Amino acid sequence: MGQALGFYQVDQSNVAIKEHFGKFDDVLEPGCHCLPWFFGYKIAGGLSLRVQQLNVKCETKTKDNVFVTVVASVQYRAVAEKASDAFYRLTNTRGQIQSYVFDVIRASVPKLELDSVFEQKNDIAKSVENELEKAMSTYGYEIVQTLIIDIEPDVNVKKAMNEINAAARMRLAANEKAEADKILQIKKAEGEAESKYLSGLGIARQRQAIVDGLRDSVLAFSSNVPGTSAKDIMDMVLVTQYFDTMKEIGASSKSSSVFIPHGPGVVRDVAAQIRDGLLQGNASQN
Repeated sequence: MGQALGFYQVDQSNVAIKEHFGKFDDVLEPGCHCLPWFFGYKIAGGLSLRVQQLNVKCETKTKDNVFVTVVASVQYRAVAEKASDAFYRLTNTRGQIQSYVFDVIRASVPKLELDSVFEQKNDIAKSVENELEKAMSTYGYEIVQTLIIDIEPDVNVKKAMNEINAAARMRLAANEKAEADKILQIKKAEGEAESKYLSGLGIARQRQAIVDGLRDSVLAFSSNVPGTSAKDIMDMVLVTQYFDTMKEIGASSKSSSVFIPHGPGVVRDVAAQIRDGLLQGNASQN
């Protein structure tokens, strides 16, 4: 109805292309415009100035012959000052952008190995953006941003990469576990060595205390009982300790000790053996 009456409305963030007898005449900005169609004026079409997004999926291969699918997201918009170029010079804007994206990606990715593609995706996006900016600016379009939003290798390649990563992590875990076991064994050996050292030190001190006690007993007995020799006193002390030990063994209900040979006649031999053992132990400590 508006066009029939010679008026035309252009919405916000849009422009309209005005023609006079089929020839470009003007770019109409948002608002209401007088359009006397009976003088040969008409609206050839409209153009949005909003930012638009195009996702381009491109399959290519890397330097190490791995096929990947790269998804690039291109954000673009028409420039109001070049609206006539954007309207007349391109038939399929999205197809043109897609062609340039394919060209840049298929020229950049084959120069890189797979790992480098992931690491340098920002550089690839910048290359696509620069190429699009140079090409599309002549057609009245501005490239706002270009992003590489996905890099998808072949399924078998992804599986192999995951297996390699898992094997590397398992190898690292095994090394760490072996190192931990090594530390535990070293600490355990150090603990056993320290324990044996302290045990030997305790035994040495015990034997020294026994020898000191026996010496004091012999000296005290010799001073109180004149005419007795040190050997007689030692035999008596050792025999007394022997019978005390036999008493303790016999008082235990769970004792399974057996002395062979045994009898009153061999007590002196037992005493000699005990005395010799204590004297040898004392000599080794000194």
